[in-house]
Amino acid sequence: MINMAEQTQNKKGTADLEKEISEFNESYAKSSKKAKPAQRRTAPAAQKKTQRKSKKETIVSRGKRKRAIARASMSSGSGRITVNGVSAELIKPKEIRDLILEPIIISKKVSSLMKNYDVKINVYGGGIMGQAQASRTALANAIVETTHDEGLSKAYMIYDRSILVEDHRRVEPKKFGGPKARARNQTSYR
Repeated sequence: MINMAEQTQNKKGTADLEKEISEFNESYAKSSKKAKPAQRRTAPAAQKKTQRKSKKETIVSRGKRKRAIARASMSSGSGRITVNGVSAELIKPKEIRDLILEPIIISKKVSSLMKNYDVKINVYGGGIMGQAQASRTALANAIVETTHDEGLSKAYMIYDRSILVEDHRRVEPKKFGGPKARARNQTSYR
């Protein structure tokens, strides 16, 4: 996988990089000091007790392939991946399970990251392979949105473009005068 730090070091010298990091840290420290007193003034102690915990942040993404449409919702959790309510480890045959989990399997960095997230994939329409490929695209897009890592998305694009990009091709509809979209019935002259 392509590492963002390596890319920035290749573009700039290490002195420039260290300078930018120190400037960022200083500006972050100043902004956090200013924000804390303002929060204390606006929220009294009585209101803090009545406030509910905020909901888990959930990222929703989608993937399409032929007639299949998949939606993946990713939230913090314990690393469970479910497809239509069934655990991903129970999906058979193995080839389809590996196809769905391909964005996780190809990278050790992503597989260690996914232990902290739960993913629920809902997929409908199309056939088995179309649903598997749509699920793969939805899962990969959710991972990229969660990590906000440009290097990861570039690595996915280099590995296989269809992991992140939906395939717009559809089946051509059948016409009259033949068994398929373009095939015609054979004519007899005798």
